Amino acid sequence: MADPARHPVRPAAPHPVLVIASSNRWKVVEIGAMLDAVAIEVRPQPDGLEIEETGLTYLENARLKAETVARLTGHWALGDDSGLEVDALGGAPGLYSARYAPTDHERIHRLLHELGPTPYRSASFNSAMALADPSGTTVLEAEGICRGEILTASQGHGGGYDPIFWVREAGLSYAQLPDHLRHKLGSRGKAARALAPGLKHWLGVD
Repeated sequence: MADPARHPVRPAAPHPVLVIASSNRWKVVEIGAMLDAVAIEVRPQPDGLEIEETGLTYLENARLKAETVARLTGHWALGDDSGLEVDALGGAPGLYSARYAPTDHERIHRLLHELGPTPYRSASFNSAMALADPSGTTVLEAEGICRGEILTASQGHGGGYDPIFWVREAGLSYAQLPDHLRHKLGSRGKAARALAPGLKHWLGVD
């Protein structure tokens, strides 16, 4: 029998840290759940940090968030930007989805008011993700789209526009989607899946 004193058990190497560059608690929880199978330690960005979204695309905003948080924390950072684009409104609110009104309730009310009774209610959730290394350099990007339509009233409870976005493939509102369908059909889930192989490579995990 081997002498344990001569062959000590080495402690497991700590998991790489990945900071989610968002102050939106729904996003942090959702992205963390999507990356649960990856051997990493997921953390939220520092409290009180607000990053101005000055990009002209979802990817530009995702890069900006990831690079800023990576430089501030010295860790790998994952930036995310997403928006709801309603065809009948010319793609609005788009990049300004989170700034369409002060609260989720007001944002939904404004959108439904502007859309009115039109039967043309097609829309899409669009998400972009960017991974920045600890120096603040973006090394990986991915995007995802979820097509659907806008309901006339909320169904289910969730953040943002989730209660009024109907996912045709599931026959449910985005807010009603169970986690496995949200990860499979949702725009953020599609982006996360596209990003996962490269993320594992860069962070050196299985």
